[in-house]
Amino acid sequence: MSTILRRLRGGNLEVFKFGMYIMFPIGVMYYFGTNLDSRFSVPDFWPKEGQTHTIPFEKEDIQEELERLKQRRLQNRAKRLALQSEGVNTEHTEHRVEEARNPRPDILDTVKVEEPEKAAMTRESGKGWLSWLR
Repeated sequence: MSTILRRLRGGNLEVFKFGMYIMFPIGVMYYFGTNLDSRFSVPDFWPKEGQTHTIPFEKEDIQEELERLKQRRLQNRAKRLALQSEGVNTEHTEHRVEEARNPRPDILDTVKVEEPEKAAMTRESGKGWLSWLR
């Protein structure tokens, strides 16, 4: 062992370190990177042909899709107008149903300073993390 260490001085040590820097990642990639298809294959990961959306290419199909989107837009508009007539703010209604089911506690109520008088005294006395700046 000591003969190996005696030889690894100066330039030889640098060549050895460079070789390790290059060969270690290549060795890891070779050891772990082979045969990835059998190691990480997940059966039925990609959806089948009938389970995905289909893009309409025919003129009739495109017209049907446009009509469906128009009906959906008109239904949403009717709901929005009904809510506005009741006096509900409809500016941002994305998560309103979920908020009604699970109301969030007020963030300012949950985050409180436990000892406000101590914090004020520390500020006034000049003792603290940045007291050395003054």
